[in-house]
Amino acid sequence: MLLTDYFRSEKDATWDIGVQCGVQHGVIRLPETEDFDLTDKSHWQQVHKRFTDFGITPVIVEPMPNCVHDHIKAGDEKRDESIEQVIKMLPIMEELGLESICFNWMAHIGWLRTRSDIVERGGAKVTEFNIKDFKPTDAKITAKELWDNYEYFLKAVIPVAEKHNIKLALHPDDPPRPQLGDVGRIMISRENIEKAIYDIVPSDNLGVTFCQANYYIMGENVEELIEKWAKKIFFVHFRNTVGCPDHFRETFHDNGALDMAALIRAYKKNGVDVPIRVDHVPTMAGEVSTLPGYDALGRMFAIGYLKGILQATDLQ
Repeated sequence: MLLTDYFRSEKDATWDIGVQCGVQHGVIRLPETEDFDLTDKSHWQQVHKRFTDFGITPVIVEPMPNCVHDHIKAGDEKRDESIEQVIKMLPIMEELGLESICFNWMAHIGWLRTRSDIVERGGAKVTEFNIKDFKPTDAKITAKELWDNYEYFLKAVIPVAEKHNIKLALHPDDPPRPQLGDVGRIMISRENIEKAIYDIVPSDNLGVTFCQANYYIMGENVEELIEKWAKKIFFVHFRNTVGCPDHFRETFHDNGALDMAALIRAYKKNGVDVPIRVDHVPTMAGEVSTLPGYDALGRMFAIGYLKGILQATDLQ
């Protein structure tokens, strides 16, 4: 498996820590400023060069930029022009060696937590979702609308992704609940994900970002899913957790409900040789959190833990 980490487009402490921990490949977030043109190759080249000059080779784009993705998921009046921008991204990605794009189908409300100050081991802080603390928004969309918008997107983009050999890796809904207020959610179960990646527009270029903790929260047998979906797993989010869809929290990577070493063995046993990155880390002592779950020091522990498992399982 290819060790990667998640990096924002402008250098911050996670760049230093990632490289110091031995990470050489990047899952990159593109700039979200008005002066960055998703369809301009020279803009991509500038971002790409910042990473390679620092010793990081970008291999995956995550997320699909919200400036286009939000319109596509919602199916609003900017959907078609947004899809056209995505289509123009794909040949640029191919030229730069970016093999995959991680996308999701959470319209209006993305990945969501209701608290970020839950005390974990040694006083570290982690995030939590509790439906009792959720405050609905005014947004509305139905499950049918989401499925219709998803099919519309795939029919437009998959042929181009196949032409340029770009993989689309679908992330499940987080939290995996069927409804948040008046906002429907559809990527919430094994059955729905299988419908999404196998049935609507079948393609070797359409698969999943296997966010393993999400599938545990759904109540799925994660090791069985790895075996069944092995050829459709394009990217792994290595993350641990405890709880259920209505109430769960993050943990240190070695302190949750999942047997992380067993999962790495399962990936390797089933031939899942794809990029993997740690996800949703605690905020550690002395840190002022800038984005709970994505702070720098927690990544240091998580990357080291993942590297140790990867190396140990190579010896088994």
